[in-house]
Amino acid sequence: MTALETLLPAPLDLRGYRAGTPQRAGALTMVPIWGPERPGIVPPRSGLKLKRVVGYGQVELLNGARAGVAIVPLHIGYIQDAAQNHALCSAALLGAGQTRRFDDACCVQAAQGGYLEGRDQWFFVLPVELRAKALELRGHRDYAKLWSDISELNAACGLPSRGHLEQILSRKRATLTQFQSRLELLPGQLGALFFVGDRFAGLELAPDPGYFAEIWMALVCFTYGVAAWRAEPERVPAEPYDAGSLAELRAELARDRAARQAEVASWLPAPAGDVRTVEEERYLDLRLSTVTGDGLAGQVVTEHGRPVYASLFASR
Repeated sequence: MTALETLLPAPLDLRGYRAGTPQRAGALTMVPIWGPERPGIVPPRSGLKLKRVVGYGQVELLNGARAGVAIVPLHIGYIQDAAQNHALCSAALLGAGQTRRFDDACCVQAAQGGYLEGRDQWFFVLPVELRAKALELRGHRDYAKLWSDISELNAACGLPSRGHLEQILSRKRATLTQFQSRLELLPGQLGALFFVGDRFAGLELAPDPGYFAEIWMALVCFTYGVAAWRAEPERVPAEPYDAGSLAELRAELARDRAARQAEVASWLPAPAGDVRTVEEERYLDLRLSTVTGDGLAGQVVTEHGRPVYASLFASR
């Protein structure tokens, strides 16, 4: 698969990126991406830390590394027992040792008191069904701003209609984490295309394979896994190959692989038309921008016009 440039607005330079063989798990298809690496970016699990919650909707993050800028992933969120879980509405750039407070964070657990603490934690990235609204509400200070959308998502999942995202992320975690074991993170992979059914769902690019490996579970299980779980098709027994030798079997596999690649390539959206890119912040030569329009939304980080990080998703 090629033509990744159709998914990112100009003038981003995607030369050197390539897509691999699609993998499928139920309704979720993942296409691995390899490309140029940008070393020195602090990854989200081992370097970026939740420091504390100052008040509802006010989250402090720390870049705990001694060197290197941290790219805070778009829509990262944190969960702890007996505390109000939070998610961010925007990505961000944090210098080494920097602490930053986000006053436009959203609570994702309507009737739970208590503050998250800077201790052992696991993070998620908001389900794709909530991402367009969360991005739209960046900068808007209202900790309850996603509760109605979370209630609608819970109802669509056959769960009680409440503003409690943990009904999905925690109570359905065993189901959602199956996507992590059914899809393979490949050596050197630093991005992926995601499709739910035959529809484009998102494009994720990381600075390097280490960064992508740390955010892999959050993306495949929670960001895109929720939509795939909702759309999980009825399993149909696979038809056996009509091959009488190892050579014939290899030929059958090659034909299947080529047909699958062509099918997934046909799911790619048409080249983006009316797409707007607005710079949000910068750190040294890094630029964080928001992308909206033509059914596409998300954020990208570039350096001299080259993508370093991208999280783009279908917004309708």
